[in-house]
Amino acid sequence: MRRRDEQGQVTLLIIGFASILLMAIVVVIDASAAYLQRQDLDNLADGAALYGADLGSTDVYANGVDAVRLAQEEAAVEAAVRDYLRRADAGAKYPGIDVGVRVDPVGRSVTVRLEAPLDLPLAIPGSPDNPSVAASSTAAVTVR
Repeated sequence: MRRRDEQGQVTLLIIGFASILLMAIVVVIDASAAYLQRQDLDNLADGAALYGADLGSTDVYANGVDAVRLAQEEAAVEAAVRDYLRRADAGAKYPGIDVGVRVDPVGRSVTVRLEAPLDLPLAIPGSPDNPSVAASSTAAVTVR
């Protein structure tokens, strides 16, 4: 009768735990990078929406202030948002950024939506090939 030799079983456990630990580290690093990029995109969207709402306000000098919120001119808002993003160098920081600007004539507000490819430092097996991150912000000029 032969005795079973259990030599080498600990090595398999160590390799298994090390691979799980390595995957957890990769996930945490990528999740942190994605969160930071989304926060930066949120800041860009906030600034662009505020800038667009401020510079896109119309009829203030011609007709005075007749409402709680100032009306927005779509072409002026679009130009202001694009100018803000150009000055913030968003195109260089986020190559392939997609910008969407919407003016709500009823609510008299400006909504800016930004979507950019996500640049992850490490590759997780089975993750999407081209992940993206998006942010949106709405702003209005309120008269008090």
